[in-house]
Amino acid sequence: MHDICLEYTTNVKEIFPNRARKDRHWYVADFNLDEIKRLSVHERTRANDIAYFSSRFPLNFSKFDVPTFTEMIELIQGLNKSTGRNVGIYPEIKKPGWHAQQDLSMEEALLEILNRYSYKDRSAKVFIQCFEDESLKKLRFELKTDLPLIQLTWETIWNYGINVKPFTSELTKDVLDEIATYADGIGPYKGCIEVNPSLVNWAHERGLVVHTWTMRADSLPGQYRTFDEELHQFYIIYNVDGLFTDFTDRAVQFLRSWLSAIS
Repeated sequence: MHDICLEYTTNVKEIFPNRARKDRHWYVADFNLDEIKRLSVHERTRANDIAYFSSRFPLNFSKFDVPTFTEMIELIQGLNKSTGRNVGIYPEIKKPGWHAQQDLSMEEALLEILNRYSYKDRSAKVFIQCFEDESLKKLRFELKTDLPLIQLTWETIWNYGINVKPFTSELTKDVLDEIATYADGIGPYKGCIEVNPSLVNWAHERGLVVHTWTMRADSLPGQYRTFDEELHQFYIIYNVDGLFTDFTDRAVQFLRSWLSAIS
């Protein structure tokens, strides 16, 4: 799940109307897997004030359930085998501090699954990202993982009123020095780079990769006339190492066209 609550992308209100907490949220942590598999998944709705996309995929024609992490890994690895490609994975640990308070420690469980599917060392095609620096430090120093870690950053973060400690520090050179002691890169919101384009160079000087988020062709910022123009700004002008997008085919096509033009 992208969210730690179920109501924005499933029909949990219909199936389990009396299972919300006092804050009127249906938390994934309060359901077992059999219960979650009874739910149907749909696009994010306007009821959520984070982001919603109500017209990308036709509703009510097919039924999709919530996949597990292992099911997603097996899908990717199966497609890699059948297509001959080598696509990696990029899991995010969601609200690990809050989950630890629920006696649901996430870091050990994540590493156990990754190890089971042969994501074991720096050669594995995987990045682990998280907004909470304490979780990344636990992975690096306590659990001794050598897998690539990405510190997600933003000036604010939606937290459902939960007492969490997301990484929202201003990305100064000193802060980047600290991040470089435990992580391999940063994942800043794209607006942070637009405000301070030097951030990418500062990160590169410290051996940190920069993976920004999120590019959406159907939600284009006003300063860009086309999706390709936004991609050009971040890939070529700002020189980010990677970016998240809901339109991966178009991002790949842009890169291929750019590389072909300069070769």
